[in-house]
Amino acid sequence: MKKVLISLVLTMMSVAGYAQDVIGKWVTEGGDSQVEIYQSGDKLNGKIVWLKKGDGQLDVHNPDKNLQSRKLVGVNILTGLTKKGKKWEGGKIYNPKNGKTYKCSIWLDGNNLKVRGYIAMFYETQTWTKKSRISASYSTCFNKINISATD
Repeated sequence: MKKVLISLVLTMMSVAGYAQDVIGKWVTEGGDSQVEIYQSGDKLNGKIVWLKKGDGQLDVHNPDKNLQSRKLVGVNILTGLTKKGKKWEGGKIYNPKNGKTYKCSIWLDGNNLKVRGYIAMFYETQTWTKKSRISASYSTCFNKINISATD
């Protein structure tokens, strides 16, 4: 019984350790949005936390008419990803640009995150970059300088 418990604890620690690498805010390919990936139990999910066009953007392409008036900021676009080896798989990704949901897997590639949406044997892979606290600080500082320079 002790061996089973120790094995279970070590497995959960390794899952949590690996998840820490992908957990956080990621800038999507093209820089149009930021997605925050977070862990919920043994699954990973990701929600939109920033949009280049502003936080008032609505989910107008959603096939569910009742959801078309919701704001995109806060919407989970990655759901149900489970760790399998070096990837997180078996989840879904929602594309708010066309209102479609696809099977999804994600994995780290150096400092980048590869995000693959697919149907059968057809897929598209994007490269997302980690949003660092340093770049956010410089951006905030830069914006303050620009604001004060124009006053």
